[in-house]
Amino acid sequence: MFSGIVEEAAVVTRLVKDKDNLHITLKCSFTDELKIDQSVAHNGVCLTVVDIAGDEYTVTAIRETLDRSNLGLLREGSRVNLERSMIMNGRLDGHIVQGHVDETAVCRSVKEANGSYYYRFEYEADRKMVERGYFTVDKGSVTVNGVSLTVCNPTDNSFEVAIIPYTFEHTNFKEIREGSTVNIEFDILGKYIARLQSLAK
Repeated sequence: MFSGIVEEAAVVTRLVKDKDNLHITLKCSFTDELKIDQSVAHNGVCLTVVDIAGDEYTVTAIRETLDRSNLGLLREGSRVNLERSMIMNGRLDGHIVQGHVDETAVCRSVKEANGSYYYRFEYEADRKMVERGYFTVDKGSVTVNGVSLTVCNPTDNSFEVAIIPYTFEHTNFKEIREGSTVNIEFDILGKYIARLQSLAK
């Protein structure tokens, strides 16, 4: 379980294909605090630490994860938003994030707004997806590349988010451009409500 508060934008140092799997090695400042079998969110995707060597560690993404997320687009030198799992006796500063990316979205615009930034993202949506809770609501929560954000101006298949300077500088949002692909996780509360409604029919 995560909160969507990114700890660091780490650098990919090595990518190794192994059949349908992708082994991703990253360098980050808290590698010495990690343990084998620990869960870490990578651009919002929960992955397990499988190897640690010096200040680098490795995780493995399987085909399902690569198909559903933007991790297959990573290159050596790419920056990845990292968050370790929540400590349950702390404050929940973001919102409840599972680390289970629902789909990808494409950045359609980036607008500078006198110190902050507005990003609009567009995702695939259809009636069946909406019935399962895959949608956004105004002032609701959404996770973009692992960052907990508040939804602005949603449509049937898009939404905006406002990014403050701190988030812009300390995550990989500063590398997102028009046409960039990002990971999104819809709010789990909306999914539960949608499920309950479907069972009540």
